[in-house]
Order: sequence, then C-alpha cells, then structure tokens
Amino acid sequence: MLTHTLGFPRMGLARELKTALEAHWAGSLSLDALLALAADLRLRHWRLQREAGIDLVPVGDFSLYDHMLDAAARFGVVPPRYGHAGGPVTPDLYFRMARGGQDASGDVTAMEMTKWFDTNYHYIVPEFARDQSFALVGDALTDQAREAKDAGFPAKAVLPGPFTFLLCGKFADAAGDPLDLLPRLLPAYRELLGRLAQTCPWIELDEPVLAQDLPGELAATFRDAYGSLIAAAAPARLMLATYFGGIAHNLPCVADLPLGALHLDLVRDPVQLAVVARALAPETSLSLGLIDGRNIWRVDAAAALARIELAASHVGLERLMVAPSCSLLHCPTDLDAETRLDPALKRWMAFAVQKCRETRLLADAAAPGGRERPDVAAALAENRAAWEDRRQSRLAVDDAVRARVAAISVDLFHRPAPYPERARAQRAALALPPLPTTTIGSFPQTPEIRRARRDFKRGVLDAAGYEAFLKDTIADVVARQEALGLDVLVHGEAERGDMVEYFGERLAGFCFTENGWVQSYGSRCVKPPVIHGDVSRPAPMTVAFSTFAASRTAKPMKGMLTGPATILCWSFVRDDQPREATRRQIALALRDEVADLEAAGIRVIQIDEPALREGLPLRRKDWDMALALAVDDFRLTAAVARPETQIHTHMCYAEFGEIVLAIAAMDADVISLEASRSRMELLSAFADFAYPNEIGPGLYDIHSPRVPSVEEMEDLLQRAAAVIDPARLWANPDCGLKTRAWPETTAALAHMVEAAKRARKRLGLA
Repeated sequence: MLTHTLGFPRMGLARELKTALEAHWAGSLSLDALLALAADLRLRHWRLQREAGIDLVPVGDFSLYDHMLDAAARFGVVPPRYGHAGGPVTPDLYFRMARGGQDASGDVTAMEMTKWFDTNYHYIVPEFARDQSFALVGDALTDQAREAKDAGFPAKAVLPGPFTFLLCGKFADAAGDPLDLLPRLLPAYRELLGRLAQTCPWIELDEPVLAQDLPGELAATFRDAYGSLIAAAAPARLMLATYFGGIAHNLPCVADLPLGALHLDLVRDPVQLAVVARALAPETSLSLGLIDGRNIWRVDAAAALARIELAASHVGLERLMVAPSCSLLHCPTDLDAETRLDPALKRWMAFAVQKCRETRLLADAAAPGGRERPDVAAALAENRAAWEDRRQSRLAVDDAVRARVAAISVDLFHRPAPYPERARAQRAALALPPLPTTTIGSFPQTPEIRRARRDFKRGVLDAAGYEAFLKDTIADVVARQEALGLDVLVHGEAERGDMVEYFGERLAGFCFTENGWVQSYGSRCVKPPVIHGDVSRPAPMTVAFSTFAASRTAKPMKGMLTGPATILCWSFVRDDQPREATRRQIALALRDEVADLEAAGIRVIQIDEPALREGLPLRRKDWDMALALAVDDFRLTAAVARPETQIHTHMCYAEFGEIVLAIAAMDADVISLEASRSRMELLSAFADFAYPNEIGPGLYDIHSPRVPSVEEMEDLLQRAAAVIDPARLWANPDCGLKTRAWPETTAALAHMVEAAKRARKRLGLA
C-alpha cells in the first residue's frame, strides 16, 4: 500500500519560517534570503517524511502565509484596492493582501481572515468581483514540484479544489453564490493540472467542503467538473481528498467518479467507510485517513488495522492507500525534540514525524505477512502496551472532579437577575460614559517582556525579580491607558505568553511541550497545552495581577479569562472521553476564578470565547445540541457573578449571524466582536435579531500593522449605530494587541478614543 501525507507543518521545528518572515517584514532580511530559507525548509520536510516511510511527499502544502491566499494569487484573484494590473502576484503584493499596508506606496486594508473549517488555523478569504476572471498567473507550485523531482522525491501536488476555493471565498460587493464563477475558474484549473502532470505522478485536490451540507442539485455540477479535471490531469492520477468529517451525505458527488483515489477522514467519521467504499469506481483507490492529523495522541493500531481489513473486504488490499486524516499542519513537528515531558505522558503521544512513522507501520502491518516481521511485531506490541498503560493510568482520572461534575444543579447556570436589572446595577456601580472605550485584553508583548519570561523560565531571573518586572510593566500599561483616555482598562497580560497556555499551566490535568508549535496564521504560532486528565483549579490564577492593576487606577479594571470552549478548542484534548465532559470540568474551574475575582473587588470580568463558533460540527443538523452544551458551560462559568458585576465576552473570526441565538443565550452583559475587516457587515444579524445586550464591534484590525484614521473608525461607529442602539454600543479594537508594537498601538487607540468622542457628539449621547 502506498503511504502519503496531505501536508506537513510549515514553520520548521525551531519556527525558522516565522523568524524569517518577521525579519523580512521588518526590513532586516532580503527576499532572496527568505525564499532560500523556504526552499531549504521544503527540502528538509520532504526528507523527514520520506525517512519516516512516506512514499508520496506533498508539494504545495508549504506557504509563506496561507494556502488559500496562494490559490488566490495563483489564479489572479486580487481585489481592485491593491491596484494590481495583472500578471504574477509579487511577494510584496502577496503580503499586502495578507497584512494590509500603510507606507509610501499607499494605505490599504488586509483581506478578510477567518477559521479554516472547525480548526484553529486562520485562512485568508478569497475576495471575488462580479466580473471576476481567472488566469494562471504564477508557477510557484510547478516550480516546487520540479524541486521535489530534482531532489529525488516522488511528489504529490496538493492544492485546494475549485469547489472549496470558491465556497470558502466571498463576493466583495454583495451577497451571492461564488459557485456561479465555476465555469470561469475551471479552465485555469485544467491548465494548472496539465502543467503539474508533467512532473507529478499524483495530484491531490482538497475538497473539505464535501463534509459540509451542500445542495443536492450540486452533485451533477460536481461530477461534470471533476470529469474534466480528471482528464486534464492525465497521465497523473487525480486524488480527491476530503477531511474534517464524513461525506456519505454528499455521496452522489463522487460515486463512480473515475478518480485515481478518494481520501476519507476515518478519524472524524469511521462509519462512512463501508457506504463510500461500495460507491467507488472500480479503478479508484481508497485512501484511508487513519492517523489523527489534528491531535497529538498515538494511533490505536489495533483499531486502525481493523478498519484496513474492513476496507480491504470491500475494494481489495491492492486498492488501498494509508495516510493521516488531514494535513499535519495542525500538529507539532517532532516529538523527539521534547526532552522535559513526563515519560509516561510522552509515551502516549505522536507529532507529525511520528505520525508519518505510524502511517508506515499500518501499511506494513496490513501487508500479507506484515505482522510476522519482527520490527512490525515489536512496534505493534509497544503500541498496544502504551494504550493499555494510558487506559489504566491515574494521570487521567480525578475522582473529586468527577463527583463535582455529577453534583451540578440547574440553578448554577443562571445569573441572579435578568439583564435589564443587571444593566441598571452596573451603570450605577461603574459610572461609564455612553459609548465606552476599552480594549480586548492584551497589550504589546515587547522584546523586554519576552526576554524576562525567558530568563525566568531558564532560572536566570528569580521569582521575586520576575514579579517585580511584571508589576512595573503592568503599572506602565495602566498609565498609558489613563493617558489615552480609555474608560475600562485592562492589565495588559504581560505575564501571559498565550491566552490558553497561561491557564493550562495553572490547571490540573494539563501538560506542556517545549517545541509543540503549530501555525495559527501567517507567522503567528501557538503552543497548545495538552489536556491529558481531569481538570481542576488548585489555586487562583489571575487575581493577584488583576487586583494590582486595579490599585493603580480609579477607573474600572477588567479581569481577563479565557472561556471553557476556547481552552478546549485551542488545546490538544484527551480523546479517551467525550470532549464535552472535559469542557464542563474546565467551566467549573473557571467559575471558581470568577468568584475569586469578584471577591477581590474586580467589577468587570471578560470571559473570551473566540472559539465558540469554530468548535461546531460541520453539519447544521448537529449544531443545536453542540451550541446548547457550549453555551451552558459559558453560563456555568459566569453565573456565579453578582448583578452589579459586568460580564464581557469576546469573539472573533466567526460567522456570527449563524449563531446569534446562541450568543444571546450566553447572556453576557457585553460582547465584543471582530468587525473591521468586514466593515461592520456582521452587525446586520444582531440588528435583525434585536440582540438585547451591549455590543462592542471592533473598529480596527489588529492583525495588520496599519493605523486607521479617526475618520475611518468614526465611520465604522456610524455604521454600527445605524443597526444597533447607540446606547448599547462600545468602542474597542477587533482583538488583543499582543502582536503589535507600542507606536502603532498608541496611535490607533488614540484615534479610537477620539472617534468615540466624535461619535458621542454626533449621535447626541449625553
């Protein structure tokens, strides 16, 4: 059986690409040097996969920013505001599309960014015009295919399929169906496939949209399109890759298509195997996604081999391929680099390199006589022993936590007063002006902050010295906010390297890696904590720094927490119990923190839930139950607060209109939202629904280095006030400011405060 992967982590084990990108953006690394490092990383990653036993290495999975942005650039999909006259997209233009720009060449906003299906990876949303044309204007993918061939690697070109490319994009000017553009797009795809077929024996088109709900009448269009693509790819074999869920409900799209192979995610939906296998054309191979590409736990080899046997009973062993469930982009690179993990926990894990080895092991073990090979038999025995150890380990179970969950009663989910009563109590307690200004929580993580944190972890700086540094930094952040004239302040989160990792380090049931970095977007990497056991809170986590910050100002100070859904979604979660059970444990732990913050005098508490939407199942029929459970856990966290304590939540990069009822059911007093990249278009959902509580739509994009003008932010506030009662509006950035530098942060916030002042006057707010 052939083994392959759908993609590999891009950043490098030491985040070399991140460092190079940020140096290039800062002007200290040339474009040639950046491209040379990228080529070296590609070669290194192909070698790692090949040495781990992968037969077909992926080409096209690597990107300098994002694979969907690559596809947009490849086909000449450049929004008019960038002034592109046609032809290849230069690296400078590519990065302006991703990040925006404000320099001598102009002031331009970035393209919209949102989550890639239900993952924590953000992609750049292709932006289409009504008269959009498509042309193959770049050869980077074919160049990389030649790189792999010249280096001696059997390559499989990987790129988004046309349906996913269009359906994950949007029209810039109005609502509409991007699939109307399909007839114009397909010729460019056919031309590209023809070029790739000269170098690659396999070409993979990724269509994860098949795991979503698609209109039934799309099947004929899908089949016709892929019929032409299969012909254009000859003599290469075309693989259609699906992942993040099952595709049985969209089976008419692929049944009997003469594909080279069809890839299934059998981690997310193992039940689909039999029904899809029976629908394959006789010449089509079946690629089995048996290794979890989105989590760090070892494969259960016995269960995976049973699925191979089932698949072989339908199509024969000779038509099977083995792979991870999806791209390994969502996993850290190499477990061997972890030297400080508890050996008992490390034994349960596998990162990208190890998952490649597991893929090879399954293929070898499933081959005739494979399990009799001494090396294979030994590896299977070790896998079985590790799983038995995990099932029996006390590292996973805390009886006290389970008893507390079992004792939860209905009254714990409800605030002690309805919102109108709470709003009156909060106005009296906080004495805020109309259209209050605030930020989302974090302030710039300066080199000095990162150095102090690093020195503390290395033992160069002792605990007392580190605490003194943090308090000085917090005092400075508070003073800066006072000078800017913000109304509700934050302590800046200088002590937090990551909004989830910080809490995981203080909760029982978590462990941490040294090099477990995964890409979130662009050069931004996160190191998700690992939830291996039952979760509890041994001690307060945020009270000391929040109360210190509050002591430095007479203005309200927000306590900052990450919510249970976000901690769950942005961690590597144990897979030996339902995810909902783990989230409820987290909610109880955070409930204790809310109570302690309030007892310490903090009257505004923000519980961030940017992951509420992204954690939903891909099919709508499964949403109601999933949302109900997630909302209950938010309410369980927040409901301990008294009426006069104002509860905020923050969300970003989600289609809020799809879940506005659930957002209202959270019953937060104030919700802040990402809104600037879409120029407030999301607020129409809150107006149509008549959202009852207060809203802070983001006024500027913190992922871009540009500083919007006062007039630009005032215009956004005017747009917001047209659909939301101005008495319920707040002014804030889109998200936290940790990735920005102080000069741009200060300038942007000064503009925001002035925009709010002007809007109050224009709107007649007292």
